[in-house]
Amino acid sequence: MSQDSKKPPDAAFPVRQVASISPTPPEALWLVEGLWAASGVGVIGGLPKTFKTWLAAEIALAVACGTKALGHFAAKTQGPVLFFAAEDNPPAMRARFDALARAHGIQLQDAPIFLIDLAELRLDHPAHLARLGCTVASTGARLLILDPFVRVARVDENSAQEVSAVLGGLRTIQRDHDVAVLLVHHMRKSPSPHPGQQLRGSGDFAAWVDSGLYLLRRGTDLVLAAEHRGAPAPPPFFLHLALEPAPHLVVAQEIAPPAAGPTNPLAAAVVELLRRSKRSLSTLALRDALKVRKAKLLDILRALRDEGLVVRHTDGWCLTADRAP
Repeated sequence: MSQDSKKPPDAAFPVRQVASISPTPPEALWLVEGLWAASGVGVIGGLPKTFKTWLAAEIALAVACGTKALGHFAAKTQGPVLFFAAEDNPPAMRARFDALARAHGIQLQDAPIFLIDLAELRLDHPAHLARLGCTVASTGARLLILDPFVRVARVDENSAQEVSAVLGGLRTIQRDHDVAVLLVHHMRKSPSPHPGQQLRGSGDFAAWVDSGLYLLRRGTDLVLAAEHRGAPAPPPFFLHLALEPAPHLVVAQEIAPPAAGPTNPLAAAVVELLRRSKRSLSTLALRDALKVRKAKLLDILRALRDEGLVVRHTDGWCLTADRAP
């Protein structure tokens, strides 16, 4: 046995007093203000043909050139972008970026956007994950885009263990290289009161995100909704693909919050029950009164909380002050 093998392991992990850590200044909180957290990991989610790659490319161009994504959201951090597009070949991606650059008045040759020139990238392979980290370091990327998840990891999307292993690897790259990571992923067709819960597969996707952008269909309209772990989200807004002077996404208008309260029948029933109650109601009391499964009720309560309609106290749920009778 070698001398090294006889040495005891360190007795404790390194620690830092919270007060000794310099806080992040407000101007450094965003990669793209309102859309993506600085060095944040997250997802662009949507059904097929909802312009997920177009949106990812808009953000890539804004970060690479220090401009505004969608003409509205300013890139607060500028730097190289690394993009792996598993479903578009390099000429197709060149055409897409040519169109965006022309629409935004940018010279594409001045944009430090790099495509990973690889036929297949496997995030579930340790060797590929290690090479990806090296590529981020060698390019000095401030943003890494992987499009879509289903093509870069051959894992069971419904397995929390398999999905969390892949997402954990990406989180490690984010922390090791101080890079934002944007993962394009598909959503289920079945509606959910919270867009993050509509992401296909394991709930680990929604739990993982620092920033999430969700492209949702409302009839023939396309809506972009955002959420952030550590900051308020902008109001949702309508998007459409403009064709002049070249194809690019355009913000049509913000969507005002509905004045009449939630439209989901169960959500409306929860709000009405809390409105009529003289006291806060526990989750168990709400479940018994509404005769629904606890998991479904919790989804509704979380969505109502995120919308600012309800709040949870130690004794149960109640309407927020501005909605109380």
